[in-house]
Amino acid sequence: MSGLVTPVKTQMGWVMEIPPEMAEILKVAPGSFAVLYPKEGGIETEILSPPSDELKEDFERLFDKYRETFEELKRIGD
Repeated sequence: MSGLVTPVKTQMGWVMEIPPEMAEILKVAPGSFAVLYPKEGGIETEILSPPSDELKEDFERLFDKYRETFEELKRIGD
């Protein structure tokens, strides 16, 4: 294994980027994400495709447009 993958906690579970070698085995697109949901006695997973170029561009455009708002929210604690 090339490195340690650490899932990030969210409200519903944990999210992690699927390592390239695992993506190849799973036959999913490189850059896909796994969402891990704890269930009694186990874990359920959902695989999310990587964001499209269009979505990335939209994100960047909106982030730039509202950058000052995001900085103020972060400053006051969201």
